[in-house]
Amino acid sequence: MNIALIAHDEKKELMVQFCIAYCGVLSRNNLCATGTTGKMVSEATGLSVQKFLSGSQGGSQQIAARIACNEIDMLLFFRDPLNPKPNEANDMDMLRLCDMHNIPVATNIATAEVLIHGLERGDLDWRNILK
Repeated sequence: MNIALIAHDEKKELMVQFCIAYCGVLSRNNLCATGTTGKMVSEATGLSVQKFLSGSQGGSQQIAARIACNEIDMLLFFRDPLNPKPNEANDMDMLRLCDMHNIPVATNIATAEVLIHGLERGDLDWRNILK
């Protein structure tokens, strides 16, 4: 499965810790991420991560384009709900695209854990059947 990773600055370390904890599951999938998040995850875990531009330079839009082309199977997007972002409209567009293409999304660690456990059990194999 193709899993995209995005984390706002205040949530990057949480994303790294999450990926360390679930390195075994994530290693069996294709990972892509916005630039800084991907670099941090890759360095901390040794996982292979396709890195796009940083989020503020268009990396989120690059991932959104892959979502629009149905090339992403899951999005883990750790958002910071307390600090508004200048590109929040783009984030909402990306979440809308996930809804349109039935792509599972986690915007916090609690939901991400549910999705990762489901992925490990095979609950998301229906994505492969659709392709």
